[in-house]
Amino acid sequence: MVSAAEPNAEQKALFAKFSETLTGATLVGKFTVVGRDMSPKEERYEIRSVHKLEEGDLWLFNARVKYGENDAVIPMPLEVKWAGKTPVITLEDVAIPGLGTFSAHVVIDGDKYAGTWTHGEVSGHLFGLIEKTKSAAAE
Repeated sequence: MVSAAEPNAEQKALFAKFSETLTGATLVGKFTVVGRDMSPKEERYEIRSVHKLEEGDLWLFNARVKYGENDAVIPMPLEVKWAGKTPVITLEDVAIPGLGTFSAHVVIDGDKYAGTWTHGEVSGHLFGLIEKTKSAAAE
């Protein structure tokens, strides 16, 4: 586990790789709902930027949120825990403006992601690929 103390060189390299992987990326995949007999539904999470904050395990995610009539880039300070060298985005009852309160645990593994989510009484699984957006890939 990465501590809240000043990161060493290996941790700094892991932090830089995590930020580079998710900045200018879109998580493209599917989600399921526990207890519902349905095929997995498509999902997309567009992440503009990710960088570590000074406080402990907090990272600032600037993500585009499209939900109903809403379409905005929302800054979200989220915890990232480390399972060895593997980052896990961790939300515990996090209120996201206009969307509600969520909990989730999402593992980032190279160009793949997978995890679990909860929104109120509804929960499920999510999984997919991390793709660089065309503008980010060109930079």
